[in-house]
Amino acid sequence: MNWAEAGFEILGTKVLWTDLIGNLAALSTVLLAIRKSIWTWPVQFAGSILLLVASISAHITGNALKQVMFAALAVYGWWRWSRGTQNGQDLPVRPATGRERLALAGVMVAGTALVGVLFFAAELSWGVHAPLPQGYFLVAADAYIFVGSAVATWAQGRALVDFWLIWIAVDLVGVPLAFSSGLVVSGTVYGIFFVLVLIGFFNWLKEYRSRTVLVPKEAV
Repeated sequence: MNWAEAGFEILGTKVLWTDLIGNLAALSTVLLAIRKSIWTWPVQFAGSILLLVASISAHITGNALKQVMFAALAVYGWWRWSRGTQNGQDLPVRPATGRERLALAGVMVAGTALVGVLFFAAELSWGVHAPLPQGYFLVAADAYIFVGSAVATWAQGRALVDFWLIWIAVDLVGVPLAFSSGLVVSGTVYGIFFVLVLIGFFNWLKEYRSRTVLVPKEAV
């Protein structure tokens, strides 16, 4: 057994060390994001690499590709947040505009459809091997999580409050899919994510509203 397949058993279920440590890193990124710490991005990058290895070991190609995407978006997010915090400035957060929200929703819908067809045709989702029509649903769910994760992380890089809402929508599908894939740790962590994401959303929204109230007073 190599290091990528090393793990331990809990109640008859094998837990990979890469899955456990990778998800702990992923959980840390949420806590860091709530505090708007730029360290959220290097931690996300490291966690993505570990979860990439875990996904490959579990033969979940779609999730493996998602981790590659996360690693790339972590580099983008680090660059964007570095620019937004130059000269010791606090990272400014804001809600998405109406046009941005339409664009995000459009990418979610169109992207899920396109990626779903790609996953099914190239057999990149484990749902392809499930009996129909269940297989269609599993592939669509896999594609939805893939696209939703990309959209949420991109919006996070731009410091949009709405990225928390996108993560909520992703977690509603990601939790049951992770458990059915056999990644127990991932499923449990996704459930914790859901609670932390709610906290993050209200914290960022409160900060934005308090800033918009203070600005007019300072200008007087």
